[in-house]
Amino acid sequence: MPKLIIDNITLEVPEGTNVLEAARSIGIVIPHFCWHPALGKAGACRVCAVKMLEGPVKGLQMSCMLPVQGGMVVSTTDEEALAMRRAVIEWLMINHPHDCPVCDEGGECQLQDYTIAGGHGIRRYDGKKRTHLNQQLGPYIEHEMNRCIQCYRCVRFYQEYAGGTDFGVMGRADTVYFGRQQDGALQSPFSGNLVDICPTGVFTDKTARFRARYWDYDMAPSVCPHCSLGCNTVPMARYRELLKITARRNDAVNGWFICDRGRFSNAAVNAPQRPRQALVDGRPVAMDAALDAVLERLSEFLEMHGPGALAIVGSPRMSLEGNLLAARLRDLLGAGALCYFGDVLHAERALEAVSLLNYDNCASQEDVRRADLVAIMECELLEEAPMMVLAVRQAWRDGARIFIVGDECPLDDTSQEFFKSEAVLSLADVPLGDAKRPVVICGSRRKNLDAIRAAAGNGSKLAFILDGPNAFACALLAREHGAVSFSEAVAGGKLKGIISLEADLPADLPPEIRMLAAADWQPTKLLERAEVVLPVTAWVEMDGTYVNNEGRAQRFKQVMRPGLPIRGLTPELHPPRVHRHDAPGGDVLPSWRIVAQLLERLGEGRTEEPLSGRWERLRSLDAEGAGELLVGIKQN
Repeated sequence: MPKLIIDNITLEVPEGTNVLEAARSIGIVIPHFCWHPALGKAGACRVCAVKMLEGPVKGLQMSCMLPVQGGMVVSTTDEEALAMRRAVIEWLMINHPHDCPVCDEGGECQLQDYTIAGGHGIRRYDGKKRTHLNQQLGPYIEHEMNRCIQCYRCVRFYQEYAGGTDFGVMGRADTVYFGRQQDGALQSPFSGNLVDICPTGVFTDKTARFRARYWDYDMAPSVCPHCSLGCNTVPMARYRELLKITARRNDAVNGWFICDRGRFSNAAVNAPQRPRQALVDGRPVAMDAALDAVLERLSEFLEMHGPGALAIVGSPRMSLEGNLLAARLRDLLGAGALCYFGDVLHAERALEAVSLLNYDNCASQEDVRRADLVAIMECELLEEAPMMVLAVRQAWRDGARIFIVGDECPLDDTSQEFFKSEAVLSLADVPLGDAKRPVVICGSRRKNLDAIRAAAGNGSKLAFILDGPNAFACALLAREHGAVSFSEAVAGGKLKGIISLEADLPADLPPEIRMLAAADWQPTKLLERAEVVLPVTAWVEMDGTYVNNEGRAQRFKQVMRPGLPIRGLTPELHPPRVHRHDAPGGDVLPSWRIVAQLLERLGEGRTEEPLSGRWERLRSLDAEGAGELLVGIKQN
């Protein structure tokens, strides 16, 4: 590895590292706009100047464009380099509007930071600024072209990294324009990343426009609940309202980016119609009264039908903690069925994933990005796991061959925009043996299992697309506790009553089956039928654990306190104006705490921490870390 000296510090870095990255590795931040770890170098902004004192090249150089070579001596504090940076910042500010007080990027703007850090505090230019017309880019992204500093990050991400074709750069010289040929919503399912990747305020989140400054937000590391990939996010809230979600870097999972579904799906959390009040037979009651009612009806039900007629139903969208306690509730009651999946198909595929995956063959999104061959079978990735499409695209950009297996993943124009692929009839037609890093991506349909098992045995890595953010954990628990799918429990003919915990069950249940209690934060049809409704917290209102499709356990932290958002309350929805310690609509609990209180009332004792036994080690998981694989022990 080449050795160099930066500001009198000697270091060794891997071959191919540029000087800017080398400096970052020892905590020296060189100002930059166009360079980004996921996009690489462009040399467009010219603000990362350093002085090369010794080595193959000397003088002022752009650190993002200069690969490290042995013998280099670099100064980031040389007066000539500092003067170059100050001059570049001043040039950029000639046409940039001085509108920080009204810019949504204020407080998280790289240009703002580097302008102050670079010492540019006095405006010498008093001429007319260049101006542009803005475009309407749809309901999610606000466009303010006058703030552009021509770093090219947006177009490099949108076209090169994400494969979008309806956004680009136009013009020449000082009339360069980044936008579309005409107004219209951006078509890429990853367009929201323009908000994160822009170093100024050209692209901002329209859904949170003028709602808060960066320092006003309640924030915490979290995990996206909208598919099984477990992408890392930072939700941002204020006044009990989830305002926006940004991507959080995790190199093993989503890298730097997230999809638009994960970024802009805030409505359900903020909805005034969301269940926030405990109900017994449709009557509002306190949470304690609702829990007492559950026990009363449960006692009456068990006396009439016996425990064998009862099903405790967990869910792949409920946290690991809630699903663990659901199993304890089943064991304590002796219930006839414990269910984690709605139908046999999803249950069997999740169980198959758990049985086939181990430390060596489970494929993360990073493994997919680094693959030299990818076979996709039995899934529609853009619908079921959008970020996996982006991962496959990066593999294809690096030369990987992409195969679509069978007719379950039809080749269409949409998929071909992201990567070029070849169609084959079966997995046996894919030359897995010729590849060094093959990955097979399997959907939720249960076909070709023999071929998948053979691929796993031949050294291919596997990525299963499952149903829900915690489906892998549900499969682990189902195998451990002998759970069955809900459809199997109904088909057995003995089921007479259900306690549902964030479960997505059919709305047309047989009329003879009683919905004794349903706990959820989404207004499902089951709640309309439930005798006792128990409102629970959404994932951003609690601490918890999800286990993603590769078996990676990840902790997420509470972002905001539960309760009705202040904004948008109509007179009929506004709570009584009385003094109280908790927020209106805040009388909700995480699902695991509801089950814990039921267990306590049934005589099991108080449960302060649901992660116990073999799960106890997950308590100490760093929510900002890479997570921990639960798929087995690494083979030597």
